[in-house]
Amino acid sequence: MLRRGFPLSALALGLFFLLGACGTSRLAAPPSSEELIDVTVSIVPQKYFLERIGGDRVKVSVMVGPGFNPTTYEPKPSQIQELSVTQIYIRVGVPFEEAWMDRIVAANEHMVIVDQSEGIERLGGTDPHIWLSPQLAKIQAQTICDGLVEMDPDNEGFYQANLGALLFEMDELDASIRDTLAGLESRKLMVFHPAWSYFAQDYDLEMIPAQIEGGDPSAAEMADLIRAAKQHKIKVIFAQPEFSTRSAKTIADEIGGEVLLISPLAPDWLDNLQRVADTFSKVLVREQ
Repeated sequence: MLRRGFPLSALALGLFFLLGACGTSRLAAPPSSEELIDVTVSIVPQKYFLERIGGDRVKVSVMVGPGFNPTTYEPKPSQIQELSVTQIYIRVGVPFEEAWMDRIVAANEHMVIVDQSEGIERLGGTDPHIWLSPQLAKIQAQTICDGLVEMDPDNEGFYQANLGALLFEMDELDASIRDTLAGLESRKLMVFHPAWSYFAQDYDLEMIPAQIEGGDPSAAEMADLIRAAKQHKIKVIFAQPEFSTRSAKTIADEIGGEVLLISPLAPDWLDNLQRVADTFSKVLVREQ
């Protein structure tokens, strides 16, 4: 799970083999009890997980800040420079990482790399939006906790207790969303950017994506989407505030509907998913 790359002393080598059963392949000096663990994450929702599990033991920086698009984001030189003091980088699989991960790793050879998506099968092999499934988020939370414990084993009990509380709330959220979306006859939603596939899979919804492979639909594809919306009595196109809404508004105008903005990147992960479920339910009730 973890990668580290600086030379090992004899003592560190022994520690390496001791931790090998936990999946550790690089080593970094653990923080003292007074030091915060300096963590960098790719997107804002990851910060929520880190702060819930790490509490006051972590200092979290985010590469793709609020309002920016993690598909096309280019880190600022200052952000790359700040990685020199980062102890853990937690990646999640969003597109900008593919272009920048080598440079991120090269910025600090002692930095631990944790892959938040470890153990999760991606839809279509590439869909990065795994944090939008409460059930998959439980796996990710455990991975994050494991990373913190390996860096700071003296505080394992603290991290595990926080993890337990978070997992309990994730189960409560899952049950609440299932209750919110139960009994709906119409379960089709048109979403401009296809970020909600894992959420839809969890709760038996059908997403009709308007974006094709990350690009705006062609004229012919727009015509097909308009026909599909009319056929399924869809009156709301869900769009993401981090992307242009021009094409979504065009479809909405053609069907006499409206565009509603929902973000997969909101900072309060738990509250956001409940609010999205409430919004989906209200819209689907109207469209039945």
